[in-house]
Amino acid sequence: MAEGRPLRVVVAKPGLDGHDRGAKVVARALRDAGVEVVYTGLHQTPEQIVEAAIQEDADAIGLSILSGAHMTLFRRVLELLAEREAADIVVFGGGIIPDADIPLLAELGVARVFTPGASTLEIVEWVDTLRDRAQAS
Repeated sequence: MAEGRPLRVVVAKPGLDGHDRGAKVVARALRDAGVEVVYTGLHQTPEQIVEAAIQEDADAIGLSILSGAHMTLFRRVLELLAEREAADIVVFGGGIIPDADIPLLAELGVARVFTPGASTLEIVEWVDTLRDRAQAS
């Protein structure tokens, strides 16, 4: 994260899932907390999401996935970040993700998963820890 600038997070809805109310609520909560948010809209490919994150000099990507394709979509975003030498962009997400898959996503490199019922305050507080990590490095 560049010194003196706010955190920048790309919020994205990958795949065919057409429900973005939750992503918009999270994006607004992050904006209200002083985070710069780029919302990419519905039906984004992992390639489009990673390109947006690199172009926007994002500190993190937040994926909202309700479709059940979370293992495939998170994996592909992480692979593309590595290929583009942008693995320093933190990937987190939320949605309908079975508890059993959360450790598997962590092994892939997903920093945090928020499941239904997570409050926007919890998400904002966690995202704010990225600022602390960036300043420590």
